[in-house]
Amino acid sequence: MKEVKAFVHRGRVADIVHALEAAGYRQLSVFDVKGLLRALSTRESQYSIALGEKVTPEVQLELVCPDEDVERAVQLIRTFGRTGQAIAGWVYISPVELALPIEGGDSKSIPPLP
Repeated sequence: MKEVKAFVHRGRVADIVHALEAAGYRQLSVFDVKGLLRALSTRESQYSIALGEKVTPEVQLELVCPDEDVERAVQLIRTFGRTGQAIAGWVYISPVELALPIEGGDSKSIPPLP
């Protein structure tokens, strides 16, 4: 199992999420973040007093999927995340050692970690 994490421009996230959902990827989280991607316009860029430099509002996507689905998920993110810039974002892939469900019900029935 792998975790796919992507940092993309806010204006591209809806198309990426729709493409991933249509392909069956449902374990998806979306976070608003600020980063150092090159802004698409001067209106997109903001000055961060805390960092002392300009930042760009970005979206961080996180998706967990089986190893055999990683290539397709990454292809969708890279295709629908395009902005026309040379570098429009980044995709990172990490191994997931263990995935455990959080089940409802009595906490006494939860088995110990394997």
